Amino acid sequence: MATSVELAAMRRAVIVSASGLGATSPNPPVGCVILDAEGRIVGEGYHLHKGAAHAEVNALAAAGSRAVGGTAVVTLEPCNHEGLTPACHQALLDAKVERVLIAVLDPTSRGEGGAARLRQAGVDVETHVLEKEALTVLGPWHASLSKKRPILHLLVQTDAAGGVLAPASEALAAIELLRPGHDLVIAPDGSVEEGRAGVHGRGFLVPAAPLPDEPQAVLAALAEAGARTVLVVGPSKMGEQLLSEVLVDRLTLLLPVPAPSQAATNARPPLPDGFVLSQVTRAGEQLIVSAERR
Repeated sequence: MATSVELAAMRRAVIVSASGLGATSPNPPVGCVILDAEGRIVGEGYHLHKGAAHAEVNALAAAGSRAVGGTAVVTLEPCNHEGLTPACHQALLDAKVERVLIAVLDPTSRGEGGAARLRQAGVDVETHVLEKEALTVLGPWHASLSKKRPILHLLVQTDAAGGVLAPASEALAAIELLRPGHDLVIAPDGSVEEGRAGVHGRGFLVPAAPLPDEPQAVLAALAEAGARTVLVVGPSKMGEQLLSEVLVDRLTLLLPVPAPSQAATNARPPLPDGFVLSQVTRAGEQLIVSAERR
């Protein structure tokens, strides 16, 4: 069973993994922490972008010889195949770590997973360590694989009665805050931009042709480009279509703070059918309402 030191290291790995959000797709955002034989953190790393070294390799490079006899704590099962980079399970074996803690098993493993390969080599492996916490970062990537489409996050600013408004300063600020954590952003006019401009190299995730009008075709084009998470900014015809076809996974509403006492008989329902509240907070004179599809 994982020790308190190892659990703390896994939480650190989860936090570090978020540094890759908006840049790693179609690969997952992964974090890794290396503990030496005495349980001290001696290295950490994350996956920067497709084609770059994986989290384990970066963490091992930071740890150097101090990884010998130590523990690797990683948010996703180390890969078991060579692609653009070498297999991470082999890098861990070459570094002579004695124990590996894994939060989430890799659904894309080819044949035997990295955990099985490590166990066969005599490494002590523990899986599903703080899996739920690791999915706070890996969840959208993981869900996009099962849905076979990008995870869609719709952001809308409304008036007090629930009417959709063109993005004002509050919405623009929220967009700038949210966009780096998404692969792509679809603006109200239908244009597509990278969430973090330039990190993928010449914007390879942006579809070469204009997006089609049909939502399913849009998703196919985005998936083909390798996008896993997309922020859709309303008001737009595309946002409405995606909502009506039950394709929006997350929703962020920006609402004006209401008066302490007022009639609201004409107000629209706060959320579309099928969504549940996940967070409500206040920022200045705006309420920020976050919801997830049930």
